[in-house]
Amino acid sequence: MKKVLILSGSPRKGGNSDILCDEFLRGALDAGNQAEKIRVADKKIAMCTGCYFCAKNGGRCAFNDDMGEILQKIIDCDVLVLSSPVYFYSICAQLKAVIDRTVARWTEIRNKELFYIATAAESDRDTLDTTLACFRGFAKCVDGYEEKGVLHGKGVYEKGDVLNRPELTLIAYEMGNSIR
Repeated sequence: MKKVLILSGSPRKGGNSDILCDEFLRGALDAGNQAEKIRVADKKIAMCTGCYFCAKNGGRCAFNDDMGEILQKIIDCDVLVLSSPVYFYSICAQLKAVIDRTVARWTEIRNKELFYIATAAESDRDTLDTTLACFRGFAKCVDGYEEKGVLHGKGVYEKGDVLNRPELTLIAYEMGNSIR
């Protein structure tokens, strides 16, 4: 059994990437894992100001918000799923704030299996390139990471469009269910 943490960056509850996170979660639980999904937009997370208070205070951030609990869960999990809708060819601000705030204890984040879920209205070949580069840029800072899967959810715009694309929901479920 592995600890799976899914960070859903979607600001839309029940949005396309959020739905795919639910399917991933269902698959991970069906495989017997301990799994949790956090909707980042439901949490109070300040943007990193680069003050480096954390560097002088044992990894404690100057902001007293929900990020401390989330960061501990990131450190403790075996599998981390980063999920975001694509906004202007990149990740959403909600998830970017979480990634930036890991700076407080980033050296403690190690040995993770990583999965990425991204959804976009466009279907062009390069639509997700920058989003995946953001995810992979974070991964390069994680000692001992292994990229295990990427879900390319292209061509979904309206809230719930992904439900009309059973191949995408199936991929999300199977990715979660593959965790052993």
